[in-house]
Amino acid sequence: MTTMNARAMGAGLLATAALVLLGALPADAAEALPSAATPERAASAPGTLDTLSRFFARDGAVARSAAAPRVEGASVPVRILSPDFVAGKAGAPVARVEFRASRAVSSDGQKASLWTVKQPGGGWQVVNIATGDDEVRYAEMGGGGLVFREPQIDAWYVQKGAKVLPLDEDAVRAVGRSGTSLGAYRERVARAYGDKLPGSAYARKGAAGGYAPGERGAGPRPGVVTAGDERPAVMNTATVAGAGAGAVLVLGLGATATIRRRRAN
Repeated sequence: MTTMNARAMGAGLLATAALVLLGALPADAAEALPSAATPERAASAPGTLDTLSRFFARDGAVARSAAAPRVEGASVPVRILSPDFVAGKAGAPVARVEFRASRAVSSDGQKASLWTVKQPGGGWQVVNIATGDDEVRYAEMGGGGLVFREPQIDAWYVQKGAKVLPLDEDAVRAVGRSGTSLGAYRERVARAYGDKLPGSAYARKGAAGGYAPGERGAGPRPGVVTAGDERPAVMNTATVAGAGAGAVLVLGLGATATIRRRRAN
């Protein structure tokens, strides 16, 4: 796979067009969100709920005063396809945890995903809000298996023993409705991304969606990237952003700068 379509942008790809949707929010929104001892406490903190009210009220969907956001259930670990697995390193798991996600719901039924990360000084902080609840929903569908995402094609899977099973249509197109073996899946991703791993000539060219090679969360180079752009699929970043129509609020991601835009349902 040499390119990815508009539904599979690389991590840290700051799509300016998406940010415009939330331009009314203060640039220092991240500072308003406190750290907390657990992801759940960070997600339900008053400052987070206030920001959620503004998020749900975008484009007049609901009055900010009436949004009444609530956080439902516990957070879930979000795993992303591991470059070590793609590279065939002995003992490497198929995916690695990049952040935790919590489901938020507004009074009019809108759903959002709150991404939380562990802070260097301790505690957890919400670093991103994205439309929809994919992370929690697919975790629930996984039935206790290891749920993960192959971000380059926006596909969700569950690993159960030596099998990799699809959880959405993107994954079905990749491995079939009956899934595939873990070994066969590794062969597939090795063919697709093996020449785009950290340290590869491809990565050194700085082809990671407009970012310098090997920089996790580096600032974007000059220029605007929109949902219509096609970028090479690169494995030298952490969490990868699935594109599509939808709004997203980046609150301050530190070392794992990320933006994700959902496709409309």
